[in-house]
Amino acid sequence: QVQLVESGGGPVQTGGSLRLSCVASGRTFSKYNVAWFRQTPEKEREFVAALNWNGDRKHYADSVKDRFIISRDNAKNMVNLQMNLLKLEDTAAYYCAATAFLPDGQTWYSASTYDWWGQGTQVTVSS
Repeated sequence: QVQLVESGGGPVQTGGSLRLSCVASGRTFSKYNVAWFRQTPEKEREFVAALNWNGDRKHYADSVKDRFIISRDNAKNMVNLQMNLLKLEDTAAYYCAATAFLPDGQTWYSASTYDWWGQGTQVTVSS
């Protein structure tokens, strides 16, 4: 069993930055592949970014590419999402997810790939 706890959300103005963090329980976190998703009441859960177990393979949604950066610190059981140049449409609840399975191709982007989820942290971007 893995527990994930997100933090770092909050209100921010357009063009601003936020850094989300997700801390995981468990001694085998360094073996997990991780991702961030986001969701609004109007939409299904949407892929944002993913990172493999050792940090050398990253994936981003086109909508956040060149603005968001996913990283991890296995010594701290932590995965981060640095969000820059925030836009109104980035407003959502952001969820951290993890899987012991190594995704391939399109499976990186599917919520069903991930076995463990955090409770989410709200990001609200305003003008």
